[in-house]
Amino acid sequence: MLKMIKSPCGLQRLAHRLADWNVPVVPQLISLFIRFWFACWFPHTVKVGKGTTLGYGGLGCVIHSNSVLGENVHIGAGVLIGRNGRTPGTPVIEDNVYIGYGAVVMGPIRVGRGSVIGANAVVMKDVPAGVVVAGVPARIIRKGVDAETYIS
Repeated sequence: MLKMIKSPCGLQRLAHRLADWNVPVVPQLISLFIRFWFACWFPHTVKVGKGTTLGYGGLGCVIHSNSVLGENVHIGAGVLIGRNGRTPGTPVIEDNVYIGYGAVVMGPIRVGRGSVIGANAVVMKDVPAGVVVAGVPARIIRKGVDAETYIS
């Protein structure tokens, strides 16, 4: 239990579970606690897989409430995952994805399994599985990679 409250992911999972059990108010309070204690917006409505982590406690991260994060996703500090303002929908991040510090992932897109998003990249289109994308806007710079090698 103590390990759960040391990270925003653990607290978010607890809040999500409580919301699934229809516990009133407490999930929202946990989301607000995460906002102020860890300086990130990681609401209880985000669907998060096991093993997902936020670098540096999620410092500066903003994750849209309808986003979906797969298993073993590593998200660096200062990452934005959300809507783009023009098209409805939010990103779906598949399993074993690494998202570098300061990256922006916006819109109704899918980031493929085992992909790597470089630091400060702006991703607004689907990312295939097993590639590295970087730049503004993000472009594929390497194919046939596994994000496991980027996560230490």
